[in-house]
Amino acid sequence: MRLSAFVIAPFAWVTLTACTTVTSGPTWVGGTLAASAPERTEREENAIKLRVAQILNEPKQIRAKHILIMHEESERKPGDIKRTRAEAKALAEQALAKIRGGADFDAMVDEYSDEPGAKERHGDLERFGRRTMVKAFEDAAFRLKVGEVSDVVETPFGFHIIKRTE
Repeated sequence: MRLSAFVIAPFAWVTLTACTTVTSGPTWVGGTLAASAPERTEREENAIKLRVAQILNEPKQIRAKHILIMHEESERKPGDIKRTRAEAKALAEQALAKIRGGADFDAMVDEYSDEPGAKERHGDLERFGRRTMVKAFEDAAFRLKVGEVSDVVETPFGFHIIKRTE
């Protein structure tokens, strides 16, 4: 609907027009937004309840082993690491392919891992809880089921392959 008005301005007639559809349209006054709000609220509340249930059912601690393949940009790397990031990622993918092909995880730790002390521990990290590891590592480890092996996970320390053991 359009409304015209005439306003006297010095030396000119000005025509103003106004549109009232914003306040009177069906989507604003009891229309589709008002009708869908309860459904939307119920969906959002159900999603929150589901996430809370998932969090409450997550274990407080897990145990995992990992293979760490570092590169020249990795944090806390030993001085003898000279491979590029791309080379490190390719090695991690190669190790993961062997594991998925049936290779023993502990043997792959011995062959590939750059973490100091990893060979002696077979990559075992003992039990750890949330907010103990860097976020990308932690998120991947906690998503795994016992016995499951992750995809390649990148952190500031390099590329990891994680196996959840408990």
